[in-house]
Amino acid sequence: MPTYACISAQGRLSAEQKGRIAGEITRIHAEVTGAPSYFAQVIFSEVNPGNWFMGGVPVAHDHIFVYGHIRSGRAAVDKTRMIKLMADAVGAAANADSKRAVWVYLNELQPRQMIEFGHVLPEPGDEPAWTAALPEADRSFMQSIARRR
Repeated sequence: MPTYACISAQGRLSAEQKGRIAGEITRIHAEVTGAPSYFAQVIFSEVNPGNWFMGGVPVAHDHIFVYGHIRSGRAAVDKTRMIKLMADAVGAAANADSKRAVWVYLNELQPRQMIEFGHVLPEPGDEPAWTAALPEADRSFMQSIARRR
């Protein structure tokens, strides 16, 4: 359900750092929202030198950008808590130069305008009933993702 795109300069993050960041984003999202961890996906993109600009000039400072798409319906206090925790966790995992280096944005999407695992998504809080109503093969597949960690 939630998708977090993490963008950094080419070679900025090691495989280990990416794993830590993905784990932390997943953990924080699940803890704050109550959604199962297997819904969260984290995608990393690296930008080649000369392809990332800020203020019209190439980015030359340490910068990691996290852009999250989440289902609408979460309380503002929870979203604020979530992005603050994520910014701190990403900064720590990446050994960022400073808090200025990590930016986190959230964008909300209507649940009924999303399909994942072959099914239209539920409203926030309705995950248990939605999961229970899925065909056994789909439910088992989704839940197996969490067990692979």
